[in-house]
Amino acid sequence: MRIGELARRAGTTTRTLRYYESRGLLTARRSGNGYRSYDEEDLRLLRQIRTLQDFGFDLEETRPFVDCLRAGHPAGDSCPASLAVYRRKLAELDELLGRLADVREQVARQLAEAEEAAGEAAAPRCEMTG
Repeated sequence: MRIGELARRAGTTTRTLRYYESRGLLTARRSGNGYRSYDEEDLRLLRQIRTLQDFGFDLEETRPFVDCLRAGHPAGDSCPASLAVYRRKLAELDELLGRLADVREQVARQLAEAEEAAGEAAAPRCEMTG
């Protein structure tokens, strides 16, 4: 298939595919007339890259998964390098979740203090007690 069809089937743009090619993540074969030519395996690689990017992986983090698929493994995450990327990403996510939990706790504390202060300020005053 040509680059336009691959882009359409992968849900991306030809510009993105050329960028992936420049980064070594996608390899185009050239037909007799010089057009880029791709096959179903290239579509599979692109789907793996896009899925990982949807999960928050940067482009370079997808490389071990692509290499794993190119090596003939049925899944891009069955190689040691892919597993290592998963572990690093999980550690990164755990750290982010910890920081978010801290921020949430601080915001909840600020809210409680603000509500308490607002409640005191809004309490009606009795004019008789001066």
